[in-house]
Amino acid sequence: MTTPEAPPPSGQTSGKGVDSTLQKGLLILETLAGIAGGLGVTELAQRLGLTKSNTFRLLQSLTALGYVRQTGDKNYAATTKVWKVGLRVMDQIEVRTFAAPEMRRLSELFGETIYLAILEDTTLLYIDKIDSIQPVRTWTPKGGTVPVHSVGTGKALLAFNYEALRRRVIGALTRHTDKTITTAEALDREMAKVRKDGVAIDWGEYRSQVYSIGAPIFGLDGTAIAAIGISAPAANCTKADVKKMALEVSQSATAISEDMAQI
Repeated sequence: MTTPEAPPPSGQTSGKGVDSTLQKGLLILETLAGIAGGLGVTELAQRLGLTKSNTFRLLQSLTALGYVRQTGDKNYAATTKVWKVGLRVMDQIEVRTFAAPEMRRLSELFGETIYLAILEDTTLLYIDKIDSIQPVRTWTPKGGTVPVHSVGTGKALLAFNYEALRRRVIGALTRHTDKTITTAEALDREMAKVRKDGVAIDWGEYRSQVYSIGAPIFGLDGTAIAAIGISAPAANCTKADVKKMALEVSQSATAISEDMAQI
């Protein structure tokens, strides 16, 4: 006969619409994260009001995903992956504040649209922007998304997260102009170049008459968490202008990363 599981501990509810297995897994993770040395299956099950068998299965899943490890005394403990995930969330909360002065600086220098972007799975999400003051300008709204492989900020972020994202991105290389990268070989070459240069340039790969530049911003753990960039109509700038923008964007990204490292 299966033993019924007790309700969640005080203060923890299994609200409507919350997946039960997910909730239990997160409760295990939260509990282990707060206990040095970890806990055994029996004690953990008792604390959370779960069956031993269910607790063990969930621990196995969390271990396989790298969030939990088994210690020498057969206890289970949270790994530093939990800390790294939390750190990335904090980085993304802070990055807009730290990026604001450099976004203003780039806007004053060039008068073109300035973007701050993050990855949302394999899509680029714009989380902040300063609009161009030029009569002819580019426009994508804050909160807008674009394909990661075809704009400067997207390529900058992709290049420094390429090992994790390569397979999924290559399966979705949509063409937007005759300059869009659409093959794995071409993308591999471009990503290697971006990693070498530290900055990415889109020469009309998403919109045929628009250039964009992006450089990665690194968080406390060395992960590229965001990108700052400029977007400008080809009519507003020469290729020499774009290279000047690339230098300034790269310097801005470095300044933001260094400021965040001092938190």
